[in-house]
Amino acid sequence: MHIPSLKEVVSAEEWQLRCDLAACYRLVAAYGWSDLVFTHISARVPGDDHSFLINPYGLMFDEITASSLVLIDQEGNKKGDSPFPVNRAGFVIHSSIHAVRDDAHCVLHTHTRAGVAVSAQAGGVLPISQQSTFVLASLAYHDYEGVALRDDEKPRLQADLGDKTYLMLRNHGLLTVGPSIADAFLAMYMFETTCQIQLAAQAGGPLTMVDPRIIDGVGESMRKQTGSQGGAFVWPALLRKLDRMDPSYRT
Repeated sequence: MHIPSLKEVVSAEEWQLRCDLAACYRLVAAYGWSDLVFTHISARVPGDDHSFLINPYGLMFDEITASSLVLIDQEGNKKGDSPFPVNRAGFVIHSSIHAVRDDAHCVLHTHTRAGVAVSAQAGGVLPISQQSTFVLASLAYHDYEGVALRDDEKPRLQADLGDKTYLMLRNHGLLTVGPSIADAFLAMYMFETTCQIQLAAQAGGPLTMVDPRIIDGVGESMRKQTGSQGGAFVWPALLRKLDRMDPSYRT
């Protein structure tokens, strides 16, 4: 499948964003978080017109490239002449968050087995691991209302997320937001790992809970761990990993 390069067509800033978002899709695939062609990762394009990049609907996540990403508006309509379709219905959750969270430059949503399994548990995320403390420090829940296709669900989703970083969509999956693609990815790594650890721990004996006071200071711990860089601290290493595997995401 030949996809003409947009490197000389778009601004240098948009091209960098395209490369990072394509990398994020490839990483989601590499870590086994994809759900065939379903779910989405969206990123806001710098500027005042609320434009976003999203995956071409129908491509596997490990096929996505910087040039194949589709530019859309706040309603999920295509901007430009991309030959690829867009799942407008799939942008409902993303558009609702982008509309009220100017700090959420990237929204990442998954349907992993571990994530959906924990989202179906009445207790949700339990404070039983170091990873869970990072999630619990900024976690919200949204009850399941069926496949997210209706605009009338948006206000409830927005209210439930509030100013949090992690959103557990009950009976549905996981969602993270971040001021950058790198931040949203690192948050999802923590969220997914938390769920996997919880399911593994529940298969054994009685659980030991983390002291709630530890969760209160976890933000400062994360800043120290990443040198106050957040996702940017690990992102270059993740890109090197991808480049060793298959650098075609940059095309």
